[in-house]
Amino acid sequence: MATLSSLHHITTATLSLLGLAKPSLSGRPIRCLPPITSSSLQFNLKFAPPSPKPKPPPNLKSDTVLDSDPDPDSPPNGQFFIPWIVRGEDGNLKLQAHPPASFINALADAKTQKPKKVDKEVKKKKKEISAVGNAGIEPPAPPPKLSKAARRFYNENFRDPPQRLSKVLAAAGVASRRGSEELIFNGKVTVNGSVCNAPQTRVDPSKDIIYVNGNRLPKKLPPKVYLALNKPKGYICSSGEKEFRSVLDLFEDYLKTWDKINPGSPKPRLFTVGRLDVATTGLIIVTNDGDFAQKLSHPSSNLTKEYIATIDGEVRKRHLISISEGTEIEGVLCIPDSVELLPKQPDLSRPRIRIVVHEGRNHEVRELVKNAGLEMHSLKRVRIGGFRLPADLGLGKHIELKQSDLRAMGWKS
Repeated sequence: MATLSSLHHITTATLSLLGLAKPSLSGRPIRCLPPITSSSLQFNLKFAPPSPKPKPPPNLKSDTVLDSDPDPDSPPNGQFFIPWIVRGEDGNLKLQAHPPASFINALADAKTQKPKKVDKEVKKKKKEISAVGNAGIEPPAPPPKLSKAARRFYNENFRDPPQRLSKVLAAAGVASRRGSEELIFNGKVTVNGSVCNAPQTRVDPSKDIIYVNGNRLPKKLPPKVYLALNKPKGYICSSGEKEFRSVLDLFEDYLKTWDKINPGSPKPRLFTVGRLDVATTGLIIVTNDGDFAQKLSHPSSNLTKEYIATIDGEVRKRHLISISEGTEIEGVLCIPDSVELLPKQPDLSRPRIRIVVHEGRNHEVRELVKNAGLEMHSLKRVRIGGFRLPADLGLGKHIELKQSDLRAMGWKS
């Protein structure tokens, strides 16, 4: 115990000598420093002078910015500027704050984007469209691009089956069906290098190599064409006789523009569906579809045909009764579906009779009027089935038939 107390006194004495012992608050008085006021403090601060501004070379003339003598320590107008070194009209260099006028004009006229590369095919299509547009013809729609797999699937599942050789030749515009058969019988047609004498031979023009009189038949057949013509007087519906003009001559302009409308496709061989005599005017259908023509002209179609007969003289009730009773033509009694006397019009002095038939035998309407004791002045066909000749279609003009028009005539393509 005595040892511990002696160690405590030694430690305390040592710390007091080193100044580390806690002073006793009770034994010593507290000393206070005098208060510090701001007036007693003085600071002497100095800053370095600003760096001198570089002067331009003595041979350079200054612009308006340098002509003025602003404060060297501050920029003009409180904003820094980028000097432009330009050559004046006198040939000397000078500094100016704004870019030269020639540079600003060049920026305004410069193209900021690279010109797009135009493919040769696009240029060619634009030229074709412009040429076709100048001719007043609507440009054709481009065919869709299909993959090889899609074309193979179409050929295997939806492609038309092989057809008779005579039918293929007629569809390609070589000759009529009978003319094609004569060419085949005469040995003028070869299929895959061999002479073919059978018109019923099944061929596929896209696969088989067919030559007619030494000329290769195109692989692609022309598309089906359906036209409605307002036939004028003085034209026949066949092309064999030379003393009369054919209605096919009215389609020369149409065939001349065929290559522009259907590029890469051969021209169709057009023919009429049925016939109208040389003195009859009105509606006649022109096509290159043999099946369509056969369907419309066959008696089993029962298509009604409406005619307007203009009569010289007066028409009485007994005349109408006589026409409605029918007449015998080529050993067959032909009775019209309906007979009606049309009301008079102020601009037409002659009476008109509307006659509807469905058989369409040769000169049937003219024979009905003649047997009734009337004299025919003119005859015009205005309707076939459900398709009526447009009132605004002039003589010698034609229009392309739509699918709805074909359905109105009973055809389902």
